[in-house]
Amino acid sequence: MTPGFWLPALTNILEARGLGGWVPIVFLVPSLCALISPLIGGALADQRVAAEKLLAISSTLGAVMLFAAFATLDAGWNPWWFVGLLGIYSICSGPSWGLLTTISLTHLAHGERQFPLVRVGATIGWMVAGVLTSYVLHADVSPVAGYASAAARMLGGMAALMLPHTPPLGSATSWRSRMGLDAFVLMKQPDHRVFFTVTALFSIPLSAFYMYAPELLKTLGDVHPTATMTIAQITEVLAMILVGSVMVRFRVKVILLWALGLSILRFGMSAYAGASGLITWHIGGIALHGMCYTFYFITAQVFLDRRVDPGLRGQAQGLLALVTSGIGPLVGTLFCGWLKSHCVGADGSGWEDFWSILAGTIAVCFLIFAVCYRGQGKRAKQ
Repeated sequence: MTPGFWLPALTNILEARGLGGWVPIVFLVPSLCALISPLIGGALADQRVAAEKLLAISSTLGAVMLFAAFATLDAGWNPWWFVGLLGIYSICSGPSWGLLTTISLTHLAHGERQFPLVRVGATIGWMVAGVLTSYVLHADVSPVAGYASAAARMLGGMAALMLPHTPPLGSATSWRSRMGLDAFVLMKQPDHRVFFTVTALFSIPLSAFYMYAPELLKTLGDVHPTATMTIAQITEVLAMILVGSVMVRFRVKVILLWALGLSILRFGMSAYAGASGLITWHIGGIALHGMCYTFYFITAQVFLDRRVDPGLRGQAQGLLALVTSGIGPLVGTLFCGWLKSHCVGADGSGWEDFWSILAGTIAVCFLIFAVCYRGQGKRAKQ
């Protein structure tokens, strides 16, 4: 629920306070701050601290920082306070998703089938948070969304202590190990290099989804954009139910190519909405986004867990988090912010060019993965 409260609403919250020009910076700094902490968190879980305890600490500290960040925004302080505290929040919470994945896949006997059904809890939480933000808290443009998010993260930290005990299985042999940099040994394998490169490139246009999809909804006349954005989570639930059986039947390469191909269509639908002014096309693109995200990233998490040594699982998930929450969004925030400033006018024109160019970048990802990724053959399901 934590990101579902504030992330889809953030652009409109800033716009309502006359801080629209700060949107690229606000999205950039958390990505920059999250570059290292997922790797360090994964290393700690692999080598020193039980993953469930580390998750509890990460969530609790993150909740405090997130509350403080939105309190400064609510009080009208200099926006740099909000940016700085949101950055600290990102450092604290950076390892969370990787730790949750490590805990789940460590204890699930059949990860391919069971993990998506566990992971669907996050999707449902995000949906509920979006609906509460719009229809109960009426906080589509209010820092109250951030306060609710902080409360949810604090509760999550307490609940983490009830998760199954997941002790470290590796050992630190050098400062490199302690920093989580051993994960980069995965890059020596050609398929891993292709996988992480394409994932980083794919994460760049995805940055536009929460930065600017709600803004386009508002431009096209939607008065509850945060709730509308939860349509992506509804389709995520459907995809979560399907992805387990799909992973058993098809190679990883096939699944990831389907996800990339559908993502091209998804961004194309938003481009057509910008050109035609028909909001239904943009909403359709948002719905398709949930399926694309699930089939790519859930498959990616299970793929990594099955391809690395047990003592490196936390760091491998940390490296994936580094790519999807750090490097990709960092570049994506800069690129998408620059692209919007050059494509979209003050009168709301130019959205078709913006989304079309992003669709083109995903097409490049599709081609790279299709040509360069080899896999281990159908028998290994890779």
